Amino acid sequence: MTKTIDHCILICATCKGTGDANRMRAALAARVSKRFALRAVECMAGCDRPISVGLQGPGKTQYLFGEIETEADIEAISVFAQQYLTNETGWSKASDRPKELRNKTLARLPAPRSEGKL
Repeated sequence: MTKTIDHCILICATCKGTGDANRMRAALAARVSKRFALRAVECMAGCDRPISVGLQGPGKTQYLFGEIETEADIEAISVFAQQYLTNETGWSKASDRPKELRNKTLARLPAPRSEGKL
């Protein structure tokens, strides 16, 4: 049975180029759930700390991490992706995330609200 792709990992391809973004996509594809679409995207404004990687899920808090470059960073993203996938709201404290990501969080955006709610 095929799982629905309902989450996304965004990888910035601007600062370090599409080659690095595609290598990261390949590394993550072997490690994360098939429920994640892996997309190389244009600038996510993390230029001071490339490579930027974002996680999105339906109705969930969204994250943007920077300086994701090493094998340990990629492994930390894959571990966090699994945590994120199983967390109903997506929200987590820095201390709940893999230690490699604790000082690499660029943004945590609240989950989108239903239309008409502020």
